[in-house]
Amino acid sequence: MTELSTTPGSAASAPAGGWRTATVRKVTHPHPRGVMLRLEVPDRVDHLPGQHYVVRLTAPDGYTAQRSYSLSSSPDDPLIELYVERLDDGEVSTYLADEVGVGDALDVRGPIGGWFVWRGDTPGLGIGGGTGVVPLVAMLRHARHTGATDRLRLVAAARTWDDLPYGDELRDAGAVLALSREAGRDGRAAGRLRPEEVAPLVEGRGDGWTAFVCGSAGFAESASALLLGLEVPAADVRVERFGPS
Repeated sequence: MTELSTTPGSAASAPAGGWRTATVRKVTHPHPRGVMLRLEVPDRVDHLPGQHYVVRLTAPDGYTAQRSYSLSSSPDDPLIELYVERLDDGEVSTYLADEVGVGDALDVRGPIGGWFVWRGDTPGLGIGGGTGVVPLVAMLRHARHTGATDRLRLVAAARTWDDLPYGDELRDAGAVLALSREAGRDGRAAGRLRPEEVAPLVEGRGDGWTAFVCGSAGFAESASALLLGLEVPAADVRVERFGPS
């Protein structure tokens, strides 16, 4: 069962799914302020790396709150995986981080989005800040599954190691890691992402090459400016910003 989204401005038709009742199959807390949820979604529409899901909570009095979360799982995964950063004033994230357990049911809708997606058939560069690395992890896992790792280059930035989801997986994949407030485990001095760290990754760009930037508004702006400073055309950069609601 496949529903297609043809939203104006999308790169191409992308899969889209309606509301489903998902069952929580695994809950882990890999970082102090993050929770990883693995969900079984009945009659699921397979997603593309870079897409997201909406999670909706409904209170006994009928009040609802919903938030969007990027997928970190690859399309071939039998479950979908979401990484949620716990925000102290977040209506949805605090519940997902503190209350949800295995076997619980959650209302979800997805996949959603058709512009910030990487199909794996063209070269791509992903630059993520903090939890902005989550959709890039989906791209990485898809690349591994399809044998397209040579087409994907990754950069991950965060304040500290504990602020970087999937840090070990990204490091093992050869991603450039930039921590701004502590030294990196590879000996890199603390500091923001520098142009000379990204420059080798944009050299030799071929046809269909795309850069994907995901993170907070401030990070997205600085990373985009860095790419433009390296003479990457704006048309080759796709940006996804996030922030507390």
